[in-house]
Amino acid sequence: MPKLTIDNREVEVDNGVTILDAAAKLRIEIPTMCFLKGYKASTSCMVCLVKVNGLGGFVPSCGTIAQDGMRVESDSEEVRQARRAALELLLSDHLGDCIGPCQITCPARMNIPLMIRQIAAGKLRDAIATVKRDIALPAVLGRICAKPCERACRRAAFDDAVSICLLKRYVADIDLQSAKPYLPDCKPRQDKRVAIVGAGPAGLAAAYYLTQDGFSCTLFDEHESAGGGLRYALSEEQLPRAVLDKEIALIMKLGVQFQGQARIGTALSMEDLRRDFDAVFVAVGELKAGVPAWMGLETGPNGIVINRKTYETNLAGVFAGGDAVRSSRRFACPSASCEANRGASQKRSSGGTVRAVADGKEAAVSISQYLSGRLITGATKAFNTHIGKLKDGEIEKFIAGASKAPRLTLAKKDSGFTDEQARDEAARCLHCDCRKAETCKLRQYAHDYGARPARYKPVLSRVEGGERRSFVQLPSHPDVIYEPGKCIDCGLCIQIASKAGEKLGLTFISRGFDVRVAVPFGRSIAEGLKHVAGKCVAACPTGALAFKVKS
Repeated sequence: MPKLTIDNREVEVDNGVTILDAAAKLRIEIPTMCFLKGYKASTSCMVCLVKVNGLGGFVPSCGTIAQDGMRVESDSEEVRQARRAALELLLSDHLGDCIGPCQITCPARMNIPLMIRQIAAGKLRDAIATVKRDIALPAVLGRICAKPCERACRRAAFDDAVSICLLKRYVADIDLQSAKPYLPDCKPRQDKRVAIVGAGPAGLAAAYYLTQDGFSCTLFDEHESAGGGLRYALSEEQLPRAVLDKEIALIMKLGVQFQGQARIGTALSMEDLRRDFDAVFVAVGELKAGVPAWMGLETGPNGIVINRKTYETNLAGVFAGGDAVRSSRRFACPSASCEANRGASQKRSSGGTVRAVADGKEAAVSISQYLSGRLITGATKAFNTHIGKLKDGEIEKFIAGASKAPRLTLAKKDSGFTDEQARDEAARCLHCDCRKAETCKLRQYAHDYGARPARYKPVLSRVEGGERRSFVQLPSHPDVIYEPGKCIDCGLCIQIASKAGEKLGLTFISRGFDVRVAVPFGRSIAEGLKHVAGKCVAACPTGALAFKVKS
């Protein structure tokens, strides 16, 4: 029985066992994409590379037999670089969006496609949970958001964008009108307190997410009621106060405390806040004359100076966000009723609300890290690849799986969607995001290894005149959709279909850079995978094979 050393740890294994198996015996995890236990190793993805001292290079651990005396490196920087290069080569020929353009453009990064699918399926309780994972005030934003997501909606290239904002409003309104509106689960309360200066959208959002993490939050505001610019800069027509009040009440119901008429520089001082609380979040809105002086915070042309990744200020334990850090002017008019400033304030309050809500959510991540004694790194940026500008004829391939109905418009400005209208509008979504984004190994490992999707030019450029491959969706199967542009040619689905005795199954066609997995004789996926489509979906390491409907 051979004995070998992996990362300076000795292990004895049976004859014929691979390095991958030997590592597993030591509970050393080596990434794999083209390997599936019980099937022949194809050693095609090269993500499981390890370095064997004495062999002069790297070998795929899934197909290399362990030999007596081997000394293997599985996690050195040199090995990580090799795996990163392998992933970047796979990404260079990968065609698909991990995250839909609408979600990428949303400042709060709300999972818009998932919300839409849940609406289409009638799963409204799930939909409001999806929305509130990223947006603390969805009924408010459903009325006043600047809708950057709709400007990015791919459907607009065909006819009109999906009415995302009205769908979000529909879900939020249904929830507010229910007997038991949605409240997220909160972690056990910790002995840590956060002072939030300013009860506008950024402050309310920060309180919402910090409370879920188990921290006690107190909102301080110079006004009598919470809401900030949402209450005092917008008209009743723009934002009904009953809607605002209901959403704020849900945040307070989590245990958030509110202290009104706490004027900045008079009732509050930064020294007091830093002494009495474990962290401070400054979300005072557009800066007013004299505010920076009492806070002791560094300011610049756009407001309070922060680390844009973590929202940290120059004072330890003090964070800032919202309009206070991205003001359009050095200072705003001190009076909320100043006529010269009111129109501009209304525009900022409505247009910048989603960005302020996003600031509150992201700052809460950093504050939570700070209070927990962890390294303050801020919110994690999700890995994403994107198709980019579509070629002629590609939008029609997206449209093939969606409703052809025109965008729904509402006759009354203050009305929302009915149940039927919401489902009809949701059916217009093109499902641009990946159906397996959360389980895609390529995406997971690309994030873990810091792979850069654009490092290499598309490998097909040699045969396609420098252009990327064309987008293709094959939806003939009743349950499964196949996107060849996401396939890494691992061949697992071919082996699964063959082992199960599929009459046609799948095979490799063409050669070189043109090689692709397809059904023989030009037949459809429905004909090739009659019995094991589900197994193939489960085994596929990317989103190339995925179930059509999953919410």
